[in-house]
Amino acid sequence: MAKTWRIAGVNFDHMHMGDLLRLAHAHPNAEIVGIADEDPARMEGAVANFAIPRERVFTDFRECLEATAPDVVILCPSTARHADCVEGVAPYGVHVLVEKPFAASLPDADRMIAAMARGGGRMVVNWPLAWYPSHRTAKRLLDEGAIGEVLEVHFYDGNRGPLYHRADKVEVTEEEVRREKPRSWWYQRAAGGGSLLDYLGYGVTLGSWFHGGRAPLEVTTTAWGGEGLEVDEHSVTVCRYAYGLSKYETRWGTFTDPWVTQPQPKCGFVLVGSEGTLSSYDYEGVVRLQTRARRETHEVSVDTLQAPHDNPVNHFLHVLETGEDPIGPLDPALCRVGQQIVDSAVLSAREKRTVRLVS
Repeated sequence: MAKTWRIAGVNFDHMHMGDLLRLAHAHPNAEIVGIADEDPARMEGAVANFAIPRERVFTDFRECLEATAPDVVILCPSTARHADCVEGVAPYGVHVLVEKPFAASLPDADRMIAAMARGGGRMVVNWPLAWYPSHRTAKRLLDEGAIGEVLEVHFYDGNRGPLYHRADKVEVTEEEVRREKPRSWWYQRAAGGGSLLDYLGYGVTLGSWFHGGRAPLEVTTTAWGGEGLEVDEHSVTVCRYAYGLSKYETRWGTFTDPWVTQPQPKCGFVLVGSEGTLSSYDYEGVVRLQTRARRETHEVSVDTLQAPHDNPVNHFLHVLETGEDPIGPLDPALCRVGQQIVDSAVLSAREKRTVRLVS
């Protein structure tokens, strides 16, 4: 008989916990055995949505893990708490799915990798963009040589702001956003807030995947935040590789949310190769391709993602069952390259200069 995977959700700072628990709830061979958060109110949605018994709800993650003995822990803390949370759960020998980004800094990322090595479990980092059929189709076409060697990656992504939606993309009113913004961790520097830490990791992690794992030599970043904010809402990062430049732009404050209506500029990627170009936009049903054999831009329908490689929970449980490697963006080794770029970008923006890649 197939193993039933025991899953616990720990820390509800990030609204994506509800999305990930929904995937666990829907998996035929998974069971939500416990959830934990310091604030009981933040768990009420999950309790109602997934009929979680009260005896499986905890305010102390240690009590949760000791009482429920999960195989897998889903972590959704604020960015600054990623390393502490992984170090907290790793000694229990669990496997860990961390919601993006990887970490608040490269030293924190290395702490997470080391903690998991000591604990004996496997860790993946979930980047939701990795499950967009358009971007997976783009990677397949790259691997097939459709545009030759990738020379440039252009990324623009974001949304109206992190407080405008909750789990399952439930919209929030302007009044609620105004009320929550002053106390939200998303807008606190010490908690790892800001559009750069929220979205640059997406771009440079998938960008490094598109670049075949190659890292840039130098990074130049500028960032902007609204009046009275201590974090940025807009950043532009230029990476110099040995073979050219790539640009990664993050934005809180897009005109519309891309999952409702694509704003302009469109959210997604444009890839330039030695033999063609390829655009892959979030949520779209086609990618657009140019090649030397067919120079006009033409549409290619996106692939249909098949289980178990269609969402993070399905994929991670498959990885654990088979021993296979996770797809690139979930692999901590590739995520570490992305974290190097993010750290370099933070340093560049702070010092207002070009920096060598942080190592």
